[in-house]
Amino acid sequence: MARDLNLLLVENVDNLGIVGDVVKVKAGYARNFLLPRGLATEPDDDLIKKLADRRAEAEKEVAALRANREEMAGKLDGQEITMVRACNDQGVLYGAVTQQDIAKALQTLGFDVKPREVRLPFAMKRIDNYEVLLKFATDLESHIRVFVEPDRTIDDDEREEMEFDNEGNLIEPGSKPKADAKADEDQAEAPAS
Repeated sequence: MARDLNLLLVENVDNLGIVGDVVKVKAGYARNFLLPRGLATEPDDDLIKKLADRRAEAEKEVAALRANREEMAGKLDGQEITMVRACNDQGVLYGAVTQQDIAKALQTLGFDVKPREVRLPFAMKRIDNYEVLLKFATDLESHIRVFVEPDRTIDDDEREEMEFDNEGNLIEPGSKPKADAKADEDQAEAPAS
């Protein structure tokens, strides 16, 4: 069975091509996605000629979209947004800030950003400031700053650090660990030579 197939796109497909493109795709992608949805068909010279007008329109749309994305990327670069989240006293969020959250916040500011364009290298699970990459195309990206703030005042814990011995027993401040105390007792009981 063929591993790769050449197909003619009859509709625009994100990250693959526009109407009239002949693309090489994996057999499973063609069989399970492109062909059942009517997005592609077998290449045919007559069909390619029929799709020429739609292809010209699609190229104009892609160029206009690219221009809009470039303009938006310029406006977004250096943008700052603040997200207020519930957290515990150590600043750990009860739920992480997601790509959808950031995209929705940017949409409320008037930017048409899709969640898949927000690139998070790790989960935002703490109160902190983060630099986030927005990638619109392989060569078009912006960086924004996300401030994650608590929804309440966090109490600073002024207690001393607790110490534990090797056996997991709590060591009271100012006292020796049990193991050290036992070693002192053993030395006291040992006969002097």
